[in-house]
Amino acid sequence: MRLIVREPGPGSLTTTQRRLGRDWRLAALFLTPTAVLVGALVLVPIVRSIITSTTERHGSESVFVGLGNYLALAGDDQFRTGVVNSFVFTAYAEIFKVVLGLAAALLLHNLRRGRALLTGLLLVPWVVPTVVTAFSWRALLDPIFGSVNTLLTDSGLGPLLAWSHLVDSWPAGWLSDASLAMPSVILVNVWKGVPFFTVCFLAGLKAIPTDQYEAATIDGASALQRFLHVTLPGLRHVITVTVTLSSIWTFNNFDLIWLLTQGGPGDVTAPYVLVAYSKAILQLQYGAGAAVTLVMLPIIAALVFFLVRLLRQDADVKPSRIPLWPFAVLITGLLAWASPQIFWKAALILAVILLIAVAVGRVVSSGHRTASVVSGIALTGLLAFVLGPMYWIAVTAFKTEGQVVARINDLWPTPWTWEQFGALFTNQPFGRWYLNTLMVSAASTIVALICAVLAGYALARLRFRGAQGFTVTVLLTYVMPGALLFIPLYQLLIGARLTDSLWSLVVTYPTFTIPFATWLLAGYFSSIPADLEEAALVDGCSRIQAFGRVVLPLAKPGLLAVALFTLTNAWNEFLFAFVFITKDEYKTLPVGMQSMIAGDVVPQGQLAAASLLVSIPVVIIYAFGQRFLTEGLTAGAVKG
Repeated sequence: MRLIVREPGPGSLTTTQRRLGRDWRLAALFLTPTAVLVGALVLVPIVRSIITSTTERHGSESVFVGLGNYLALAGDDQFRTGVVNSFVFTAYAEIFKVVLGLAAALLLHNLRRGRALLTGLLLVPWVVPTVVTAFSWRALLDPIFGSVNTLLTDSGLGPLLAWSHLVDSWPAGWLSDASLAMPSVILVNVWKGVPFFTVCFLAGLKAIPTDQYEAATIDGASALQRFLHVTLPGLRHVITVTVTLSSIWTFNNFDLIWLLTQGGPGDVTAPYVLVAYSKAILQLQYGAGAAVTLVMLPIIAALVFFLVRLLRQDADVKPSRIPLWPFAVLITGLLAWASPQIFWKAALILAVILLIAVAVGRVVSSGHRTASVVSGIALTGLLAFVLGPMYWIAVTAFKTEGQVVARINDLWPTPWTWEQFGALFTNQPFGRWYLNTLMVSAASTIVALICAVLAGYALARLRFRGAQGFTVTVLLTYVMPGALLFIPLYQLLIGARLTDSLWSLVVTYPTFTIPFATWLLAGYFSSIPADLEEAALVDGCSRIQAFGRVVLPLAKPGLLAVALFTLTNAWNEFLFAFVFITKDEYKTLPVGMQSMIAGDVVPQGQLAAASLLVSIPVVIIYAFGQRFLTEGLTAGAVKG
């Protein structure tokens, strides 16, 4: 006979419990660490930014101007360009990430051998620091010395691109040509973002029951029909959550664009966040810069609210089927209006990718003897796109300085040498940067993990008034651009005398890792059967004991997934470290590597060696932990 633990009825609750919720005491205990960090380091700076946005600097004094800064944005061409650029950058990037990520996930899902290894390799672009991504692609896309133009010329594809008017001239100036700069930046963002989509979609595919495919096959459904009527509906929740979350990240992107183009040439790649940074930091118009970011906050808040509704959706309730085609038509029309030069080129490239994907899918699903060959060719092409820049970094790191300067033996060092590694440790305090990054990443990950475990459990399991509002607030803090927060944070750190110390990073890094970690763990805790916890309560455990003895051991995949996410974010962070740290002995790897570039002097060999050493540890961790990452996503964030 099964023993059922019933929740206390309304009559057994105290007046305070009826007002604040049954579990309000435990919820307050679990949420306090996150509330203190988020309140002190995010909400207070946001309030200060709101106040700053109503002021204008006159000399050394700030004068109250009310809504003057906001009204001035209506006629600000730079702001309008930034908003359009952000929309174009985000929309195109998300479209291609969905298509390529889904294609990669389907290829990997059908593999019987080597799936874990290939998934680990595909995670490399997402894992490597943004400064490594920017450095490698800037070098590869160089119009004269870059390997991209060389390979496209040797293969005959470069002149073909010019003939089809996809590029205006050949060789192409990918980052210096006004018509190619935005597509090139989008390409780099897609390269870095596809692995996240692939892992999420792969987790979603594993969660679709196989009996649905078997039933469709018995009914005579073709491979395309099974994809349209089984796979896509089964991935609907995963796609919606992943795209929404990635859109928030991409819309607020600063580091990648700044390191690649600094918004140029002109302002053709400058997003609205970079416009805010330019006004506040470069032009010292703090009020105008704060207004630029805050005026976009309602759009971001709407995306966050939508994401929270998905997160807290009851799994037993069938989600509403809102038709997506009106939204798709609207986005398509806006893209055609905002970027007519890019629109037809992107549509052509997307059509080619879809045709190739359909052809490969038909052959692979048919079970024909050539299926394995076609699947292998497709995976090889995917891996070449994903690992090509990393291969270039690896071989450049082992070249002599003469080979690097003369651009000889571009794809294979002759001879192989450790010269660049020796110069890196001799000429730069690289060892100190490495140790700083390791300590800061480990400490901030531990802090974020403790806070996220407690807050995620409270939001998933405990009943208290204000849970929805707390979730929205926490996620909203995560999507706040660093360009808005670092100015008031810097002032707070000065007051606490924490600038130019590693503590400034340990304290501030959890502000952008805790919210996402909380979201992921809340989804994971919701997926753990409540009956197990209720059984522990019947056996005499308190709620905290049941949490420690039952829930936490079952949540190990989710905890490891969160640890991987937070560690990667802390390892990659650039903006806060760039602003808060000025002394060489306290710099982290991303900032230290950026400081190695002095004007037009770029030590490519040493940078390649540094990039390799920065990327290898995290890649190894993901290679061994990606199974837990997939499990964590399957049972948590991507489960509706």
